[in-house]
Amino acid sequence: MVSNRWQKIYEEEARRVIFLIDSKSFYASVECVERGLNPLKAMLVVMSHQENLKGGLVLASSPMAKKRLGISNVTRQKDVPDDPNLVKAEPRMNLYIKKNLEINAIYQRYVDEAHLLPYSIDESILDVTDFWRLFADSPKELAEMIQKQVLKETGIYLSVGIGDSPVLAKLALDLEGKKARHLLAEWHYEDVPEKLWPVTDFSSVWSIGRKTAQKLKGWGIDSLGDLARYNPYVLKQKLGIVGEQLYALAWGIDRSDLAEEVQVKNKSYGNSQVLPYNYRNREEIRVVILEMADQVAARLRAHGVQAALVSLYLGYAEQKIDFDERHDRSTGLHKTVRIEPSNKTKTMMAVLEGLFNRYWDGRPVRHVGVTMADLGTERIRPLSLFDEPADEKEEKQDPVDQVVDQLRQRFGAAAIVRSLSLEHGARAIERAGLVGGHNGGNAYE
Repeated sequence: MVSNRWQKIYEEEARRVIFLIDSKSFYASVECVERGLNPLKAMLVVMSHQENLKGGLVLASSPMAKKRLGISNVTRQKDVPDDPNLVKAEPRMNLYIKKNLEINAIYQRYVDEAHLLPYSIDESILDVTDFWRLFADSPKELAEMIQKQVLKETGIYLSVGIGDSPVLAKLALDLEGKKARHLLAEWHYEDVPEKLWPVTDFSSVWSIGRKTAQKLKGWGIDSLGDLARYNPYVLKQKLGIVGEQLYALAWGIDRSDLAEEVQVKNKSYGNSQVLPYNYRNREEIRVVILEMADQVAARLRAHGVQAALVSLYLGYAEQKIDFDERHDRSTGLHKTVRIEPSNKTKTMMAVLEGLFNRYWDGRPVRHVGVTMADLGTERIRPLSLFDEPADEKEEKQDPVDQVVDQLRQRFGAAAIVRSLSLEHGARAIERAGLVGGHNGGNAYE
């Protein structure tokens, strides 16, 4: 229990009833259910076969495959054991999206849309503070009802963390719920010293990355308890806003309101990809950049916006891509230019090609990214016989772009491609059926 000294910290903190729900080994579980297998007993992995991952990567592993064969969600294809009882499934992203929508629809029977936040493809946050009494005698009983309902209708097992705040629910889920017999854990502020502070494995704690963990250890912070007792002003001085967030994390405090509408200040549209091999030829790199310019410009038009900032990122082949950390764009070529607002493919192609020609130093490229930002709505106005002729500088819609957009919208991204996508090194046709970088399994759309 929290001593009186520590209890004062929580006196003014709101106590809500938050569920953090995880669909256990989601991709693998969906594939098991599709095959009539028990997700907790079958040995199955969902494995990508993309060239850019040198033979593929395990995207999801069933609990039994993890336990018996030691297969994790980042195991390389070449390291997967050759076991006759192991089922290897191709990813079907559209099917997983469909199942995710079905599961979230079940959640909405117990909470309104404003208090449901789909956190990822396999996790959702529910604020049931004002709802749980309508269905059950306790939050835990409601969580068990939801688990049973989802299992009955979809065959998917759920892990649930219940907490007084969103971060406490997340910690309860990750540190206890996923391993608990009934896949459920309930943490309150009073449980923090006993359950959270003894944790020394920072890699098991949400939001603490490898590099941050190394820094904390270097400062003599060896546990969450050490972090909670550390001077918060020194933490902020050393890590900025991240320091404040880590201090709050160590106390299980999170004042986020799921029902609050978030206003996005600087929205942007972009695309990035890891290439299947090291691109050394200028023309091959140029083709990929132009394809991506086409794709992102089409997204601008689909949302009725124009961009005034265009960015090009090139990750060089000698850079090791660390799957445990966000890619650090500062270590590659990252150039941005301001332009007259536009969403025309030709304009964006010319801008990005110009950046490439000016700044690429000849090093082999393995990662390409294109971003378009500083958005504004398209300048469209009704015509009148009494209006003066439009300003010559005002951009008009490109009829070619319009036709291409209409055909792709009706028949799919690969229905019509530009001639450059037939050149060596092009990626647009191959990637047209991917969802989130993986096979979409279009038969299930």
